[in-house]
Amino acid sequence: MKFSNIRLLVDNFDKCFTFYNDILGLECSWGGLGDNYASFNIGSTSVLALFKAELMNTAINKVVNKNDAVQDKTVIILQVDNVDKVYSALRNKEVNFLSEPKSMSDWGTRVVHFRDPEGNLIELYSQLAEKADD
Repeated sequence: MKFSNIRLLVDNFDKCFTFYNDILGLECSWGGLGDNYASFNIGSTSVLALFKAELMNTAINKVVNKNDAVQDKTVIILQVDNVDKVYSALRNKEVNFLSEPKSMSDWGTRVVHFRDPEGNLIELYSQLAEKADD
């Protein structure tokens, strides 16, 4: 088997297309507004990853009770050169973030989280600078 892609199943195609294409600035490689399918270039490395949901809940400051029916099952991870700069640029485009950027030293990254128009969780991250040995 060879991993190909993850397809987001959306209700408002044009709104989501505009969000990923125009607001996030991902390069559309197939499809467009008014279509039923579009794909975006997101980099050359394809990875399917598993991650403990409770750790993501902590990262986005989400309190989950055992009786909660809603639990994020996926997160789209996008690497950027500088989380703080991209955060500022996207705030200017009225993206609503779940929190401000924060350093996750255990992860070795600086992260920030928000949702697309359909509620899909998205994480932007950049690597933390390595500490010099004393």
